Amino acid sequence: MNNEQSKRLADILNAMEDGIFIVRQDYTVEFMNTTMIRIFGEGTGRKCWEVVSKENVLCPWCRADSVFTDGETIHSDVYIPSVKRNYHLIELPIRNLDGTVAKLNIYHDITHRKSTEEKLKATEEDYRRLFEHVGVGVYISSKEGKFLNTNQALLDMLGYDDKDEFLAMDIKRQLYDHPQDREKFQSLIEKVGRVIDYEVDFKHRKGHAVPVMLNSQVRYDRYQKVLGYEGIVVDQTQHLRMQKELKAAHDFLNNVIHSSSNAIMGTDMTGNIIIWNRGAEETLGYLAGEVIGKMNVRELYAEGMAQKVMKMMRSEDYGGRGRLRAYPMNFKNRDGVEVEGSLSASIIYAEDGSEMASVGIFVDLGERLEMERKLSRTQEQLLQSEKLAAMGRLTSQVAHELNNPLYGIMNTLELMKTEISPHNKRRKLLDMALSETVRLTDMLRKMLSFSKPDEEKKCVVDINTIIDEILLLHEKQLREFDIKLHATFADGLGPVFASKNQLRQVFLNMISNAKDAMPEGGSLTVTTEAVNQSVLIKFADTGVGIREEHLDKIFETFFTTKSDTVKGVGLGLSVCYGFIKDHGGTIKVASQVGEGTEFSIILPIYHGLEEACPVE
Repeated sequence: MNNEQSKRLADILNAMEDGIFIVRQDYTVEFMNTTMIRIFGEGTGRKCWEVVSKENVLCPWCRADSVFTDGETIHSDVYIPSVKRNYHLIELPIRNLDGTVAKLNIYHDITHRKSTEEKLKATEEDYRRLFEHVGVGVYISSKEGKFLNTNQALLDMLGYDDKDEFLAMDIKRQLYDHPQDREKFQSLIEKVGRVIDYEVDFKHRKGHAVPVMLNSQVRYDRYQKVLGYEGIVVDQTQHLRMQKELKAAHDFLNNVIHSSSNAIMGTDMTGNIIIWNRGAEETLGYLAGEVIGKMNVRELYAEGMAQKVMKMMRSEDYGGRGRLRAYPMNFKNRDGVEVEGSLSASIIYAEDGSEMASVGIFVDLGERLEMERKLSRTQEQLLQSEKLAAMGRLTSQVAHELNNPLYGIMNTLELMKTEISPHNKRRKLLDMALSETVRLTDMLRKMLSFSKPDEEKKCVVDINTIIDEILLLHEKQLREFDIKLHATFADGLGPVFASKNQLRQVFLNMISNAKDAMPEGGSLTVTTEAVNQSVLIKFADTGVGIREEHLDKIFETFFTTKSDTVKGVGLGLSVCYGFIKDHGGTIKVASQVGEGTEFSIILPIYHGLEEACPVE
């Protein structure tokens, strides 16, 4: 090879990215291209082992036991610390024109390949660990219905201890609880290439069904032919159990809400109604379909009341922040009529403390409040009647006390008239004094007439009917005070000749006293029976009772055992006592402190011909 050819060859070798140098048989470096110089430094004229040993490179030719021959090409990987890179060394024997042998060494940089291989190896290890230890089942299966590989999680899920047994199963027949589901799965996945959240039942090794969810895709060969399927299997047993429990809890809560006789309504924070139970339908007249998502709660309140309610709920003064307890409230029903009641409401908060919604319970108190008003008016009338009766008795006592001395004065004046001539001037004075005394006695007589009220017309009445009407009127009120009512009426009671209104007042007073004696609730028993041509009526309560020292005084005017909060004036029983006595009957009491009180009223049976009282 001439100089021109040598130069051209050197230019070509210097342009190459691989490191190239030539070693003679005496290990002298004959040529080193620029890449090799960058790796080892200038090496022309140096011994090969000096070059490579300097860089701590293992060169097969430079080992002490190696023989420089013209044998086969040698391949070896080396690492050069000076440049911190890996190289693939190719040693090619070449024969010179003079017959000597040289070696052409080519160093190919494989650093990137080594790094890539190491990364791939690490990635493979990561995927292997993920495959084995992930908490869901992972599988690879063939199209024909055999598992090619699976992880331990899927074996545990389906109760298999032996992986080989699992891999040997017939998927369609042994894995699917319903074999036809395998065909549906294959048809779907091959049509779209994958399935997501596909629910199906697998069969446990012990035979019971295991609900699972599949996320799988098709495995293709290079010709896009279906080889099989791969994916993950998630056990849905616990999830479905939780769903069932949540549904049961939701259904129970929904039944509680809709079964309540009180109106329950819920709104979002703008006032739009989102809950409306049957109690609300009955109380306010709107059907749930007419209000949920279609009506704002402001339409049910008076003007500005909705804002006031929210302000009270956000305050600490009405039951605590976010609550409103038993606040008197009026709502407008479908007909525009106000419904009186009591509202208890709460704000529902999200986890971050923000307001999500509000819910309220409205108790319709219209009937109760109306009854309380009627009862209050009746009690006021009874109190006024008792006051008038007491005033009448006082007037009667005063009149009786004055009558005796007045009649004495009148008799004395009459005697004095007999001793004085009719023409005497003093006789005229005596006549005037006698006349005024007569006028005074006439006034007292009128006072006595006023003090004794006009007797109500008496007629034949049925005691059972009167008591039943009164109990029917007050039964609900007694229930609200937690008082249980027990009534037993004897059949075939004889009629009683009496004032119906006065007997009503007596029985009403018995019930009122029994209610006041049982502030914490109790039991009231009312019975009637025929005893020795008389009707016996008993009112027995389980209240606080009457002390023994008070039993002889309870029928006296103005005597009372009621507390100041009840505001008893001590006239009720005295009036009742007077009415019963006026009807020819008796009234008695028996009581034990802490055990209760029993009033017994006896009225004579009437055998006359008077007609019964007209129907009211």
